[in-house]
Amino acid sequence: MEHTSTTGPKDFFLWVAATVALYVSVVSLLALWFELIDRVFVAPSFSGYVDPYSTGIRIAVASLIVIFPLYVYFMRLLHTDIRLHHEKKELWVRRWLLVASLFIAGLTLVIDLIVLINAFLGGEELTAAFVLKILAVFVVVGGSFLYYVHEVKGTWERSEGLSKGIAAGVAAVVLASVAAAFMFIGSPATQRMMRYDAQKVSDLQSMQYQITDFYQQKERLPLSLDELKDPLRGNVVPVDPQEADGFVYEYRPVTPLSFMICATFNLENIQEKVTSPRPVDMYVDPAMEYWQHKSGETCFVREVDPEKFPPYEKAR
Repeated sequence: MEHTSTTGPKDFFLWVAATVALYVSVVSLLALWFELIDRVFVAPSFSGYVDPYSTGIRIAVASLIVIFPLYVYFMRLLHTDIRLHHEKKELWVRRWLLVASLFIAGLTLVIDLIVLINAFLGGEELTAAFVLKILAVFVVVGGSFLYYVHEVKGTWERSEGLSKGIAAGVAAVVLASVAAAFMFIGSPATQRMMRYDAQKVSDLQSMQYQITDFYQQKERLPLSLDELKDPLRGNVVPVDPQEADGFVYEYRPVTPLSFMICATFNLENIQEKVTSPRPVDMYVDPAMEYWQHKSGETCFVREVDPEKFPPYEKAR
């Protein structure tokens, strides 16, 4: 016991770093599982906005890829050090952080159980997604709780092989979760194509507004996109972000009150009618209903309603 006050800077920062890495890994893994559960068990009637770039999944995956290996590395260093210097089991920083982690994990499990029982007694529908999220908390937090119970008992210092086996098993679960995430968010190249397509839709929306504004000023549609350029208003004609030579989007007047604007898209974002649960990523923002497109060239025909968009002088 006389060695409990000999905590050096290395011991202190290693234990703090390992504990922080543990918390970040647990939160990231749970966040990832929650996102995946939502995408598999989404309600058929869901119609709200969902981030098409799966930001929540990407952040969780990035955190796990960086932080979880660091946690494993820190714990291996600490266990190796304790095997060489048994008195370091009594370091105050180790004891305090272990007890704090057990307390937080135990409290989380109690709260999780309370939420489940409260939902059941309240007559709420226990959907598959809800139950799976509760189970996910029990598995991840409960596993962490049991791991640290054995950490306090010194199991991992005495059984190096078992410690490595547990680390390998958890790493396999994390790796499988990350692999599952890529099934939903696609590769980085797919994400890049999605962002290009989103920029193209934004450009077409801007052009549509400029064309409508031109009609209200001139009482006619522009003959070409060059007529939209206006240095006083700051109007510029958008160009395709994927074209190195600054290719301008296609525009054609169809009738005196209608026109067509076209762009070449990388991916399809067609929103089909919902008939069964499926990944949330298949849903799009309802405001984008009029900008759904297939891959390849897609044209949108728009008609100016003179009653909704009267010429400015008549509007006055």
